[in-house]
Amino acid sequence: MYRPLITSLFIFIVGWAGCSKDPGEDPDNGNGTPPDTTLCYTLEREVAEDLTGDELLDIVQQQTLKYFWDFAEPNSGMARERNTSGNLVTTGGTGFGIMAMIAGVDRGFLPRDTVVGRLLHMFNFLQKADRHHGAWPHWLNGITGETIAFSPQDDGGDLVETSFLVQGMIAAREYFSLENQREDSLRALVDTLWYGVEWDWYRNGENVLYWHWSPNHGFGMGHAIRGWNEALITYVLAASSPAHPINRETYEQGWAGGGQMANGGVFYNLELPLGPNFGGPLFFAHYSFLGLDPRGLQDQYADYFEQNRVHSLINHEYAIRNPMDFCLYNDSIWGLTASDDPLVGYSAHAPFGIWGIDNGTITPTAAL
Repeated sequence: MYRPLITSLFIFIVGWAGCSKDPGEDPDNGNGTPPDTTLCYTLEREVAEDLTGDELLDIVQQQTLKYFWDFAEPNSGMARERNTSGNLVTTGGTGFGIMAMIAGVDRGFLPRDTVVGRLLHMFNFLQKADRHHGAWPHWLNGITGETIAFSPQDDGGDLVETSFLVQGMIAAREYFSLENQREDSLRALVDTLWYGVEWDWYRNGENVLYWHWSPNHGFGMGHAIRGWNEALITYVLAASSPAHPINRETYEQGWAGGGQMANGGVFYNLELPLGPNFGGPLFFAHYSFLGLDPRGLQDQYADYFEQNRVHSLINHEYAIRNPMDFCLYNDSIWGLTASDDPLVGYSAHAPFGIWGIDNGTITPTAAL
């Protein structure tokens, strides 16, 4: 049985399982047959030149931006789900892409007015695209703007993906603040779009938000959005909506579950405020905090900078200890989060498979 580790930031060669398990304070991993360590490859470094940390990050930013800028679906300007998606575009991923474009302007990688033009085109497309009580679906057809089902019953509004899109829109609204016709139009269009999301309607009459609604299945998926996970931004945007706000009870009873999202356990000598044991996949600390600054952000449940710091350190320590015996996990090769992998396709990856799997896949975006 071999256990692969995959990473693609610059070129690391595929590795196969390695070390023996150190039980320590870790739960039983249930591996069964020990891995065949003869299948490990040697890690090779293939970088054309030595770079400083800042130079490396500059290259990473520029290359990442190309996915959202050069590879955007040409009709809508939105982000494709992956490199094989054709005209299928993703709403949440587009929100991330908008933020990448803003960074591109600020870093001097892209001309400001050109990006404004792309965003105006994109936002006009979204104004005409399918919406379901104001929420966009997870996937859209980039030509027609029609909903593409993400799963058999997920063929309508996706409130969490919508929140990832909206936080990108609001970032653009705040950044492009010049008093001229095009930037004035962009800000007005963003207001029209995000004011139209019926956050309160997605409560379904309860003190919790629901992830999905379908014109064919209603709230049939029954997926209440409860923490701790990547969806804090959904509740923050819902609470701050000028047109369709939720009440405080929806946040406290729905998202926080009256405090049930608290953890308080100690993992690798680190006290984790919220979420599953060992923290879960790192995208919990990524998606909401593209739009929310965790520094100084706190409520009765957590200090959110501390939550993110501890979550990341636990994830890092897990790779150093390598309890699942994967080849090449170490203090420099770490980071478990959601991504495609070569064994099962798309999956969430997390320590000990808690709220995900761990099959040896390291995703470069996690540590970055």
